[in-house]
Amino acid sequence: MSESTAWLGRDIRRARKQGMAAITRRQRDRLAGMVAHARAASPYYRELYHGLPERVEDPALLPVTDKKKLMGRFDDWVTDRDITLEKVRTFADDPDRVGQRFLGKYLVATTSGTSGRRGLFVLDDRYMDVGSALTSRALTTWLGPTGILRATVRGGRFAQLVAVDGHYAGCAAYSRLNREGGWRSKLLRAFSVQTPMPQLVAQLNAYRPAIVIGYAGTIMLLTAEQEAGRLHIAPLLIQPAGETMTTRDTDRIAAAFHTTVRTMYGATECTYLSHSCADGWYHVNSDWAVLEPVDADYRPTPPGEFSHTVLISNLANRVQPFLRYDLGDSVLLRPDPCPCGNPLPAVRVQGRVGDILTFPTGRGDHVRLAPLAFATLLDRTPGVEQFQIEQTAPSTLRVRILPRAGVDPDRVWQTAHKELTRLLADNKLDHVTVQRAEEPPQQAPGGKYRTIIPLA
Repeated sequence: MSESTAWLGRDIRRARKQGMAAITRRQRDRLAGMVAHARAASPYYRELYHGLPERVEDPALLPVTDKKKLMGRFDDWVTDRDITLEKVRTFADDPDRVGQRFLGKYLVATTSGTSGRRGLFVLDDRYMDVGSALTSRALTTWLGPTGILRATVRGGRFAQLVAVDGHYAGCAAYSRLNREGGWRSKLLRAFSVQTPMPQLVAQLNAYRPAIVIGYAGTIMLLTAEQEAGRLHIAPLLIQPAGETMTTRDTDRIAAAFHTTVRTMYGATECTYLSHSCADGWYHVNSDWAVLEPVDADYRPTPPGEFSHTVLISNLANRVQPFLRYDLGDSVLLRPDPCPCGNPLPAVRVQGRVGDILTFPTGRGDHVRLAPLAFATLLDRTPGVEQFQIEQTAPSTLRVRILPRAGVDPDRVWQTAHKELTRLLADNKLDHVTVQRAEEPPQQAPGGKYRTIIPLA
């Protein structure tokens, strides 16, 4: 059966109406189909799944994967034999190709994630269409018929807060939308998270968006601007993404903008993983994804307890299958039905908190910068395998870089230092010192890497 965007939208609505039995049936069938496809088309998965039953509907039967393992076997991992790591890396290193179709077919997205280790991801149209259909469903649920009408009357303008000069998922999808046209491209405008705050405030005041979607750290900074009266927009919906939000955070945003705030929990590996409800829980889109909270030995964590990590399976992207993929977050599965009435599994997320860096200006005030503003600079710097930025004093940043094998570390540092000092200067923070660390990025006691570490 065809999986056009229209068909996907109808199937998602039908599954929600039919209840969890229908959703679980779709999940099992799609997992079995994805495993069969991965075995047939990916040498990596063919090797990894040797000896497993012919049909696999239970994700617990599958070995665990992660970014390091998959990136280490990139050429064998992908299911399109024309794709190689070298081709994707060359494509991703060219900023002029953001949003273009790689090999005429795919969207390329890069991410450092919470680990600081660069990921190069290839996304097919099926994945993008499923994400679009699930997001449309969430927006309709959040706004309701009245909200949709009000947004339409106000021009339906979306403001998307993203890193606009790299192959990051949000920017790449926005750029592709612009390149290929269509009615949606006329309603959406991207705003750079690296824009100095006074300029960003002025741009948003002029644009008057009906809906604001973007990185949570930047939205928190804009909330302070709205409270101070410098920003004066009245969106019908604000959707923070990319970083964990507390109830206190979302309540503050809602009060400042007098609006509805809904969030999402996902990753470039599965952008559509979940969307929040009015009660603050993330509901997992289980017809198109599998989420497994597990302990350190990858055994299921009981509902009501925070997990050691979480495994996800993306049931849409066939070109680069993510199956039982260790996302590295700690989540809690709700043990009882959510009071909002949504039958989908509901989780709370403890990991992936984005820390905002605060710097004194010498004038008695402070400048606050979202961590993404720094992370995206190093993520797009050629030759960086892994990085970590630590604020060791109010006006001092210590930068740890693990260079990619075969590159000149001094050249990598010179480029990174130039980009970081430019960002600071743009925000009138010329006095902040950027130090080069001799040691590589450091692990936290729990084994994770924090990309950005603010002053204690």
